[in-house]
Amino acid sequence: MKAAGLTLAGLLVLGAGTAGWVYWHLNNNIKSVDINSALGDDRPAKVTPTPTALQEEAALPTEALNILVLGSDSRSGKENQALGGGSSTGARSDTAMVVHVDAGRTKATVVSIPRDTLVTRPSCPLESGGSTAVSYGAMFNSAYAVGGPVCAVKTVESITNVRMDHYIEIDFSGFAKLVNALGGVTVTTDEDIDDDDSHLHLKAGTHHLDGKRALALARTRHGIGDGSDLGRIGLQQKLVKALLEQISSTNLLTSPTKLYSVADAITGSLTTDTGFDSLTELMSLGESLKGLSSDEVKTVTMPVVTAPSNPNRVVAKEPAASELWESLR
Repeated sequence: MKAAGLTLAGLLVLGAGTAGWVYWHLNNNIKSVDINSALGDDRPAKVTPTPTALQEEAALPTEALNILVLGSDSRSGKENQALGGGSSTGARSDTAMVVHVDAGRTKATVVSIPRDTLVTRPSCPLESGGSTAVSYGAMFNSAYAVGGPVCAVKTVESITNVRMDHYIEIDFSGFAKLVNALGGVTVTTDEDIDDDDSHLHLKAGTHHLDGKRALALARTRHGIGDGSDLGRIGLQQKLVKALLEQISSTNLLTSPTKLYSVADAITGSLTTDTGFDSLTELMSLGESLKGLSSDEVKTVTMPVVTAPSNPNRVVAKEPAASELWESLR
């Protein structure tokens, strides 16, 4: 999110002659879904901040935000297929994180939701009309598979009772392109990784990864820990912080070509809600987050325990899970 806004803002000030075409191209890259219209009022209340003198004078938004960020395992398109996406007949949310940005936007908490969590999936409206049936004991990531972004948001809101102010989705090929455009990412692993499924084989230690290997790291699960989704979440959280550090250390304004590559990779891989579906909105978001450093981003996982009905699944651990979500309201 920070990369999107600051990169786009930087790109557009480099040259007035091409700014119009660049804006048009990047703006048209972004895909969006009108989640607010689809869900209507049947969702947690939106928290309305009390205006302060500082907020009234500020040119940029400063209120707290809750954003659902999904990584899709879609195999749509040749690039996603080459990177080993999910079933060619559909997609699931391979990665799910609720990003809570504190008021003032200098601190954030990233909460990962294990995709193997069993939940009550609510009835969701379908784009084609009608709605899905309520499903009890469904895997969390099935929400995206049956009802896309709208159902993913509705399911997260139903299990957290936290209003998602915005939605951002990035696909496999887009993530790999972003890492490559940034010149790779440096990550330290605590144990050897030997996973034939994700095609990743790494010794414990520090590694500089290109996009394909960074994506493999985000997807690997069988080569670490007990082979569950919880080990993979730990690696994904390392990647989030590593990407923030890479963005902060890379002076994109010194290389217009690299800057454009990053902006094109970001916008070409995004699906957002209609509140984030333009360069103007993304740039405003990025500018509002420029005071947020990787040191002030806390990564946690929703507390879970093994599901009584299935040793290969988990359920929310209570009351710890509810207390965590309460802290983000």
